[in-house]
Amino acid sequence: MISTSALAVLDVVIEGVNSNVDISLKPIPSKEGIVLYDLEIDTKEPLYLDPIKLTWKIPGINVKGVWKPTTDFAKRIQADWELDHMESRISIDAPVIALFGNDDRNVMTFACSNAINTLEMNARLREEDNHFYCHMTFFSEQEQLIQNFKAQLRIDFRNLHFSDCLRDVSKWWETFEELKPTSVPDIAKKPVYSTWYQFHQNLREETLVQECKIAHEIGYEAIIIDDGWQTNDSNRGYDYTGDWQPERFPEMASLIKNIKATGMKAAIWYSVPFCGKKSKAYQDFKGKFLTEEHRWAPVFDPRYPEVREHLIGLYTNALNAWNLDGFKLDFIDDFHIYESTPLGKKDGRDYASINEAVDRLLTDVITRLKAIKSDIFIEFRQKYTGPAMRKYGNMFRAFDCPGDAVMNRVRIADIRMLCGNTAPHADMITWHNDEEVEVAALQLINTLFGVPQLSIMLNDAPHTHIEMIAFYTQYWNENRDTLLNGYFVPSKPLANYPTQRVSKEGKTIIGVYEEYVTTLENADNSIHIHNAQIANHIVIRNTKDFGNYQCQVYDCRGNIISESMLAFEKGLLEIAIPPCGILIAEKS
Repeated sequence: MISTSALAVLDVVIEGVNSNVDISLKPIPSKEGIVLYDLEIDTKEPLYLDPIKLTWKIPGINVKGVWKPTTDFAKRIQADWELDHMESRISIDAPVIALFGNDDRNVMTFACSNAINTLEMNARLREEDNHFYCHMTFFSEQEQLIQNFKAQLRIDFRNLHFSDCLRDVSKWWETFEELKPTSVPDIAKKPVYSTWYQFHQNLREETLVQECKIAHEIGYEAIIIDDGWQTNDSNRGYDYTGDWQPERFPEMASLIKNIKATGMKAAIWYSVPFCGKKSKAYQDFKGKFLTEEHRWAPVFDPRYPEVREHLIGLYTNALNAWNLDGFKLDFIDDFHIYESTPLGKKDGRDYASINEAVDRLLTDVITRLKAIKSDIFIEFRQKYTGPAMRKYGNMFRAFDCPGDAVMNRVRIADIRMLCGNTAPHADMITWHNDEEVEVAALQLINTLFGVPQLSIMLNDAPHTHIEMIAFYTQYWNENRDTLLNGYFVPSKPLANYPTQRVSKEGKTIIGVYEEYVTTLENADNSIHIHNAQIANHIVIRNTKDFGNYQCQVYDCRGNIISESMLAFEKGLLEIAIPPCGILIAEKS
């Protein structure tokens, strides 16, 4: 751990400044354990700036790993001679890195207020002196002329759980006017039925409506109709994107009405940047693309006001005409500079910066949509789940990981620590129909601490699977406030968060994902422990005598397996719980 006195001598070096640039880096008053700097850059005339780098180093003491927002399983220490740097910009990642210790406590967390423009960051170990060399590099992407630029750097050395420091970074970002989050409607925090993994593009109206009836009966409140609604072409790809006419469902308003009659809210999917070569829009916007060499489809250039108006009009017209409740706006991260991208604010482009044009596009999208329906919900997915994206989206979903329960758990936790009150969503849950029900339950129980999204064909699912889904979904709905709004602590990032817990107002909910001994240091009146593994017991270590609890044990289908009074005495307590079952203990 870095001592508080060491903060005063933290040596931040500025590299890459030439004679035409004035730069200042001023420390500003901050609370104990946190260093803040104001960075300001001025030039005598507008310039395309060469990269400017802030660098510093700290001793490599008690550092177990390095947390970055979207590194998934790769949270190990990197040497300074390997791998590319992390890149953050408006539509990819978030400008924050945390070094955590062997006890999950923070060693150093550093972040930048510059969440819109491109920024390179890293913290890597140098073997020659066993120090971590850290940097932030501005203007690694020469997107536009600069005359004045401001940003703030925040370095946190407090001896707290690493997740507390990440949450505080999220709160800090919210203090900047250009990063104020949009409101989050209640529906954004309700279970979702998605069409992607079970239908792909082969959508059928009668089946959709029937699936909505079943989904609503077992606790799902909204459907996202994914790719395939706009075209009869069922090939993977985006050749027909850009026009977004409901070819497959020409009576889209009627379909949405029928879905809503089941009790479900309805949203539809758009791949925002893509304009397929078989669309009318491709001819209309020829020459107004960031690239035409993308592997999937040409990419709209949002620096053209007419491109932005076209995209905004698609969504507002759909909202008005079809009475939608939300949108899944996809592939935002494909808005960036390509090798063939023209530069500059000219030739009809009213922005030079693609990042700033994306900010304008999405600001206008959410403003215009909310003017029509104030509780509209908008889903974004990793990696475009950074602080700027909270301005326009109120649901952040884990990146696609079909059938991978562990990855889903990790990605939900990584999103959740930074997303504030924005709803953290699981990737859509899917499994094979022949899966054992306890193994299928792993998919749901691993998404416990995010909003569940389900993507299986319910009408074809075995009865035991439906019982399991209904039980877990009911449990999640009944405990939603604690699960989403409680104090969330994920353990051991390098082990993929094998235990996670939330606590709120006298209730603690714990997910145990590997055969770990679960420590209780403080016992709430209500303790729920999920045996999120294929094992028949869990082991609790009580740090003191907590008294007697009335306990009920459920299997994954909601059947009560046992009821008993248990003494939570100091020491180890082994409790029999079936695979993916739940212990609910109430203080007697």
